[in-house]
Amino acid sequence: MFQGGVAASAIELYLSAFPGSRVVSSTPHPAPGSGIMLAELELAGLRILVSDSAVSHDFDFTPSSSLFVDVTERAELEWLVATLGEGGGTLMPLDNYGFSTAFAWVNDRFGVSWQLNRP
Repeated sequence: MFQGGVAASAIELYLSAFPGSRVVSSTPHPAPGSGIMLAELELAGLRILVSDSAVSHDFDFTPSSSLFVDVTERAELEWLVATLGEGGGTLMPLDNYGFSTAFAWVNDRFGVSWQLNRP
């Protein structure tokens, strides 16, 4: 749940980051300028629901809840780290951590946390 009507921009980022992804459905808020009431996305085999909050609130995204994506190619992993991490933050840079030879954890510019892995 995004604040400030940025869900559409987040969806654009996610669709550009994951080729072959798609918007399954999308419903705008009835009030003009309120953004997306609910959208369902298919990203990297994950089904994700996205919405813009119609009311302001004091909570936001936290890394304690993140999306975990496995990829097969190192180049794809590097692309995702760069694309999703741009304007966000790096929690764990791309490296060998023992549990994975190629893993990174980033927050995107909207505050959503992504654990990206090549097993």
